Amino acid sequence: MKSSEKVILALDVDNFERAKYFVDLLYPQIKIFKVGIHLFTGCGPQVLEYIEKKGGEVFLDLKFFDIPNTVAQAVRQAVRLKVKMLTMHILGDEEMIKAAITAAEEEASLLKIKRPLLVGVTVLTSKETTSSDVLTLARLGVESGLDGVVCSAREVEFLKKEIKQQFLAVTPGIRPKEAVSNDQKRTATAKEAIAAGSDFLVIGRPILAAKDPLQAVKELF
Repeated sequence: MKSSEKVILALDVDNFERAKYFVDLLYPQIKIFKVGIHLFTGCGPQVLEYIEKKGGEVFLDLKFFDIPNTVAQAVRQAVRLKVKMLTMHILGDEEMIKAAITAAEEEASLLKIKRPLLVGVTVLTSKETTSSDVLTLARLGVESGLDGVVCSAREVEFLKKEIKQQFLAVTPGIRPKEAVSNDQKRTATAKEAIAAGSDFLVIGRPILAAKDPLQAVKELF
């Protein structure tokens, strides 16, 4: 996979029209778009449908965290939306995670489609933490059957060394060297994240706020 294909644009914008603007501008340079609670609350599945119609893929970042049955039903709905990847909090525990995986597999089988990748949030990159805390959560998630974890680029190499099973590392908090970190505490450049072993890089404001978003994408690596 080329470095540019690992980029996920975080569509952290207020409305459908703004999201549509960035999808139209940046696809196919960027092929995966993150829809989180900010945008999904504003316009719901409409934006997912537009991304998929355009040819892109959706990373649905709603960070499910509830009792097992509730999360399982939410995951079923996400599978029906044909997303590429979705998130849940590993703190929900093994029972919740396994219920989510079972629901995803069953629903995908019914629809005869590939099930989405299920990735677990360890510790938000806006928080200070220790590598051991992230490792505890990441190991629980991977051993419970998740396809990957969300963690900062600073922890990827350590996690992949300590956890013997293969898993995907999805890393937010990506910032160019000269950029401000905003509310992110554990940041890294795109090149540093790739070198550490990140499989996907979630990038929002450095692209969304750039004078020339296309050029900002080109300058990441």
